[in-house]
Amino acid sequence: MAVLLLGPLLRYVDEISATVWVETDRPCEVHVRCENGAGGAERTWQVGGHHYALVPVAGLTPGSETPYRVLLDGGQVWPLPDSRFPDSTIHTPAAPGDDPADQHLRVAFGSCRWAAPPADSHDPVGPDALDTLAATLAADPARQRPDVLLLLGDQVYADQTSDATAQLLAARRDTSEPPWKQVADYEEYTHLYAESWLDPEVRWLLSTVPSCLIFDDHDVIDDWNTSAAWQTRMRATSWWRERLLGGLMSYWVYQHLGNLSPAELEKDELYARVRALPDGTDLVREFAAAADADPGCARWSYRRDFGRVRLVMIDTRATRVLDEGRRAMLDPAEAEWLREQILADHGAYDHLLIGSSLPWLLPNLIHDAEGWNAALCAGARGARWARRSESLRQRADLEHWAAFPESFAALTDLLVEAGSGDAAPATVCVLSGDVHHAYVAEPHWHDGSEPAGRVLQLTCSPVHNSIPATMRAGFRFGWSRLGRRLGHALARHARLDRPSIGWRRTGGPWFGNQLMTLTLNGRAARLRLDQAQDGKSGKDGKSGKDGKDGKDGKSGQSGKSGGVRLVCAWDEVLTGRQERDG
Repeated sequence: MAVLLLGPLLRYVDEISATVWVETDRPCEVHVRCENGAGGAERTWQVGGHHYALVPVAGLTPGSETPYRVLLDGGQVWPLPDSRFPDSTIHTPAAPGDDPADQHLRVAFGSCRWAAPPADSHDPVGPDALDTLAATLAADPARQRPDVLLLLGDQVYADQTSDATAQLLAARRDTSEPPWKQVADYEEYTHLYAESWLDPEVRWLLSTVPSCLIFDDHDVIDDWNTSAAWQTRMRATSWWRERLLGGLMSYWVYQHLGNLSPAELEKDELYARVRALPDGTDLVREFAAAADADPGCARWSYRRDFGRVRLVMIDTRATRVLDEGRRAMLDPAEAEWLREQILADHGAYDHLLIGSSLPWLLPNLIHDAEGWNAALCAGARGARWARRSESLRQRADLEHWAAFPESFAALTDLLVEAGSGDAAPATVCVLSGDVHHAYVAEPHWHDGSEPAGRVLQLTCSPVHNSIPATMRAGFRFGWSRLGRRLGHALARHARLDRPSIGWRRTGGPWFGNQLMTLTLNGRAARLRLDQAQDGKSGKDGKSGKDGKDGKDGKSGQSGKSGGVRLVCAWDEVLTGRQERDG
């Protein structure tokens, strides 16, 4: 009998359809059957000796919740026998024609999740926020779940493996040779995903809450595509090509396909060809190689509309232009696609969410330091400064939006355009991670003009990782008045133009393992930050601003290990200016 190795992951859900992703141990027929009669079936396809299916589920009812089962060749494999978790369900949104004021959406998001160790092992980075959320929901089935989970990068860490993974790699090859204890190829990537997604609580959560995913650097390697010099150095190594191909191939299989709707899947030529072959490995490998050579061969960015909420997820890694003199976060085709998706049917959405793994607005000093460094790398102060600045860029991870000044300005202008006019959305929120702390930042326009919608940077990281005390101090200093003055001095040294906006931190910084949740009701919005805490030791996170107690003390008790809970560190109403002024 076929065995379910990984999944099910509930990926796409709309009013009448869904997709469910699984990995099995052999070729088989995968059925998803719902209690209300909806369902779907799909034959597995093969990549790299592994077997997968992404099952389209049809016949769902708008505004309903129905439990589902997974069967392989007719035998039930999910729910697991004697499962201690509630039923996995598919919860569909209300039909689009319903009153917009009655439409509700809860969006939980975060990034940077290093795989949690087994429950009986010491966790060096503190309790996992995603695991704690799952345990909290499982212990209280009546508690309201997120409608969608956005994981904004670093779902796996190819360059920072656990002790268990390092042992597995050592059994396959000599880890004293490059790439050492980092993953080397597709097969090793499959182990990373299994390690991350087989955690019992997380496995259940991903089976019942739809997810939207995008990669960041650690899904491939730290500081992926920092600069042309970085890329040249990596391509000269003996191991980089196989690592990159394994990363892109596994991302396509494990993350990207589930981001697509059933209609988009039907139009995807590569997906159709892979499903039609006994083994699609060569096709996916050729695709990954082409995507690396020419970013125009692949589009990892995507758009999802949830009623009157629009989500646009941006690939901020693979489509960069790295040549000095024309550096850009997005190549021209990707930038135009982004503009089209944001502005299409302007007025058709009440909230615009931009998923960018890298924050648009950083601590002020860090933003100016990245702009200063970019200008010096481009030769603003001569060749010697350029050489030293390139070295600094790679060592200090200076490669966010601020390190691509023209792209930063273009995104700023686009957000203003999206948030302006009589049909402006109530909020325009950039959702980000990467920087291993959480904060809320709000821009202001130097010329006094402001868009009608409220524009915010919402950053939440990590879900499960850590940050050295020195970096915590550095981030706090970056937000300080003295830090801003130092940043202005760097900008003057590099002869940088003054940006059209300034910004201030209105929440945070918060450190610890955490998740943010946006609750959107009609044109109203509310933001909450929850941190995972070990109640016995107080380990990590320290819950409120700069490590003080949580704002309101609300918490949810986890059922996984005694004392681990979610503690609310921030809870704020976010509304468009139209509503506040009214």
